[in-house]
Amino acid sequence: MTRIARRFSELRANGEGALIPFIVAGDPDTERSLRVTAALARAGADVIELGVPFSDPLADGPVNQAAYDRALRAGASVDGVLELVKRFRDGSETPVVLMTYANPIAQYGWERFASAAAAAGVDGVLLTDLPPEEAETWLPHARAAGLDTIFLLAPTSPDSRIASVAEMATGYVYCVSRLGVTGARDRLPPDARVLVTRVRGVGLRALPVVVGFGLSQPEQVREVCEFSDGAVVGSALVSLIAKHAADTDLERAVEGFLGTLKQATRR
Repeated sequence: MTRIARRFSELRANGEGALIPFIVAGDPDTERSLRVTAALARAGADVIELGVPFSDPLADGPVNQAAYDRALRAGASVDGVLELVKRFRDGSETPVVLMTYANPIAQYGWERFASAAAAAGVDGVLLTDLPPEEAETWLPHARAAGLDTIFLLAPTSPDSRIASVAEMATGYVYCVSRLGVTGARDRLPPDARVLVTRVRGVGLRALPVVVGFGLSQPEQVREVCEFSDGAVVGSALVSLIAKHAADTDLERAVEGFLGTLKQATRR
């Protein structure tokens, strides 16, 4: 059983939803990013999604785009992110998923990246702009390395796309709560519940289904965990990191915010 599968099994046994924070690796710099990642684990993160800095993150809103820019200006690279994971893995068993785009991985080399990511302690990879119809370039290498392959589904995804993702995905399926780029919102759109119901209706695989994009408050996390297996919180956390980037209490601020969100996952 993989680290991700084991964690979701434990959550189901405990009657909890998963809390999955997203941050950009290397933001504001590598050393502080490593300490923030450790703070997320201490605060109860069930899976940690690390964004791999990329110059053209089309699926991300302005908050995450600014974080990618900060990380790149601080010298972040694919190798640097893998080294960060390796160092984090020395002290934690919290599952780590890399969230990135196809271009930097293609440039790195599909097989080389899969092997290096697995060796560093990465558990899964989500390539946001790689549709299942084009995933055969990546899937054999990911499977050979033992990496989970996570895909996005949107409210506009047809049933045929949902069926394809259910066949190819491992670890969990990531449902986008609404159309558009990442970014915190005040209200959870009704499309999210409808999408999760449709995904579960496919019934091909018993994978966990989580919801992200737009979540920033404990009330939203609690609501999402009522009809899905977990909630992803990104931009609100990235904003907090940006706000406290120059402060000595950055890790404490992150740990406090995430601890409040984690409490909302307990049903």
